[in-house]
Amino acid sequence: MTFGLFYQGFIILLLMTFSFGPAFFSLINTGIKHGYKQGSLLAIGVVFSDFFLCTTMCLLVYFGAVNLLHSEKAQTFSAIIGGIILIVFGAFYFKKHVTKTDDSVEVDNKTPHPMLMITKGFLLNFFNPTVWFLWLGYVTAVSKTLDYSLVKMIIFFSIVLGAILCVELTKVFLAEKIKVYLTDTLMTIINYITGTILIIFGLVLIYNHFFAK
Repeated sequence: MTFGLFYQGFIILLLMTFSFGPAFFSLINTGIKHGYKQGSLLAIGVVFSDFFLCTTMCLLVYFGAVNLLHSEKAQTFSAIIGGIILIVFGAFYFKKHVTKTDDSVEVDNKTPHPMLMITKGFLLNFFNPTVWFLWLGYVTAVSKTLDYSLVKMIIFFSIVLGAILCVELTKVFLAEKIKVYLTDTLMTIINYITGTILIIFGLVLIYNHFFAK
């Protein structure tokens, strides 16, 4: 059982590490532009959102209410809201003017408020329906191994999320290190690329759950 849990935890960590969703691109962008501190706050928001979603899935599995998420109306509603949120965040990246001063990179000469960064990370992750169903899959897969114990599930996923946070902070650290090699023009291009990716994610979400039906 111990080896099985270690293996499952490692697979989840691996999948989350190489999950190139909206939060990933925003995380790298923030680490490059604002440095480690602001990027780490965004990462904390993302992982806190993961913890909230993971705990929610544990409760749904424990109480046998997972069918709520499989409702077509619930999926369509969450996809449309999530898509709109991603499009709005993406649009903001096109309005930001990037300037580089010494070893720091500033956007509009303002450093985002810490709570704003945490909230942004939380919302980017929370309103991505794909993340909901990923966590539902993870929890469902592990719950049987843990005898459907709510306490064991929460402890197990808390450890996994702790490891995920370390990986996310490492991403931010590495992103900050390469910013000294970037010009203002390249930074602006990175901004536009990040914004475009977020908007594409949002449009795809809305299309797949609304117009494609």
